[in-house]
Amino acid sequence: MKMLRAAIGSIACHEDVNFLLTNRIPRRLATNFIGWFSQIENRLVRNLSIGVWKLFADLDLSEARETQFRSLHDCFVRRLREGARPVDPDPGVLVSPCDAIVGASGQVHDGQVLQVKGFPYPLRDLLGDEAHAAAYRDGSYVTLRLTSSMYHRFHAPHHCHVEAVTYIAGDTWNVNPIALKRVERLFCKNERAAIRVRLDQTEHRLTLVAVAAILVAGIRVNFLDGSNDVRLGGPRTTWLDAPMMKGQEMGWFQHGSTIIVFAPQGFTLAENVRQGQTIRVGQPLMRIPGSARPTDDADKSP
Repeated sequence: MKMLRAAIGSIACHEDVNFLLTNRIPRRLATNFIGWFSQIENRLVRNLSIGVWKLFADLDLSEARETQFRSLHDCFVRRLREGARPVDPDPGVLVSPCDAIVGASGQVHDGQVLQVKGFPYPLRDLLGDEAHAAAYRDGSYVTLRLTSSMYHRFHAPHHCHVEAVTYIAGDTWNVNPIALKRVERLFCKNERAAIRVRLDQTEHRLTLVAVAAILVAGIRVNFLDGSNDVRLGGPRTTWLDAPMMKGQEMGWFQHGSTIIVFAPQGFTLAENVRQGQTIRVGQPLMRIPGSARPTDDADKSP
């Protein structure tokens, strides 16, 4: 029993130190510094930085398209080899837009979403728009947390058209589980981009909220005219009509962070979506209402 209490105390102490180091420093200053430092194209700086990164994270570069990187940043935003992330072809399935660890998920209850158990936040505060939030009042959601060592690009969950992107300025709190348990409405405080999409050949609309965090305030997208930086022009909503194929790259984070996927009522979570589970780009995330499962016909007798 004493050993158990000591272990619990050690974990609690570790969490306290982690929280202190990542959330009690000047977050914006640290983010700007890492943004500058990571782009230094010097072989010694690059090799030392990636070496230190490997010491503290489970960094796997075996699937990277390139084997050499110009800088630490180049490694952060690496692309993967062709075929490294096969996309589920089932037209009734929304696929995960990113590699991630599944966080809070389930149904939106009366406009409230869970950050973690016991920590709800209003969807209208996250999206910054009451009417936009109302579309998902009784819908489904999945929180997808990208760790620092994961693949940082995100992709279209289905054949769709991007209709709008809303940039909301904010802080850069760490979005790790420790911070989520201690900082109320954290996602609503951080810098973020709400990407609205319409699924092809349907009236269904989804919203993907890309949430920035410490060291990762840069969110980039591929579908804006003139620039891929959502921050240029300040907080605003940009309306557009950009077609995307299922699995096509939509954008990337400068480091790891979070994407929260919202779908309207009737969408259900895929069987493999469970809290704490690792999911990859292209794997099933949700099922579109009214779509038949591939095994339905196979189960019927001839």
